[in-house]
Order: sequence, then structure tokens, then C-alpha cells
Amino acid sequence: MIKHIVMFKLKEWAEGGDRSTNIKALKAKLEALPAQIGEIKSFEVGLNFIEANVAYDLVLVSEFESKEALYRYQKHPEHLQLANFVGKVCESRIVVDYVL
Repeated sequence: MIKHIVMFKLKEWAEGGDRSTNIKALKAKLEALPAQIGEIKSFEVGLNFIEANVAYDLVLVSEFESKEALYRYQKHPEHLQLANFVGKVCESRIVVDYVL
């Protein structure tokens, strides 16, 4: 099994929305993926509630059967569409992938 963790820090303003609006939009877009992408075995999206400079706004914790399944997920059209949105609204993101 592969654990895939991504933390997102959003811009104050992007794509016509403020940070709060885009956090909600990103959360909704992420939560729609499991119904569209069969490679996803486990998928959890969490919103940060602590105000700190080092804190990120949103985290994704997901699991995949194999590295190949993770790569198929990353190349899936729905994920690519989401990645396009992420590129526009995120100030930064951090990713960790590891074998369970």
C-alpha cells in the first residue's frame, strides 16, 4: 500500500475568490475524486483550524494499492483538472508518498 499526503497553502486571492472560498472549493473538488477514480482506496480531506504562519490550510491523506495505482490516479483526467485549479489557487504545497 502507498500513503499519499498533500498539504495545501492557498493564496489570499485567486480565480475570483478569497482564500476561504477557494479552500471550500478545493475541499469539494477533492472529495469528489473517489467517486470518479477507482484507484483510490482511502481518501480523507481535512481543514486546518490553527492560525499560524507555518500552518497549511488543507490536507489530503489517501491510500493506493501500489505505486502504479498512484501514478494512474495522478494521470487521470479528473485529477489533472483538479491539478490545474490547484496551480491557480495555491501559494505552496507539500507532498509525501511512502510505502506502508
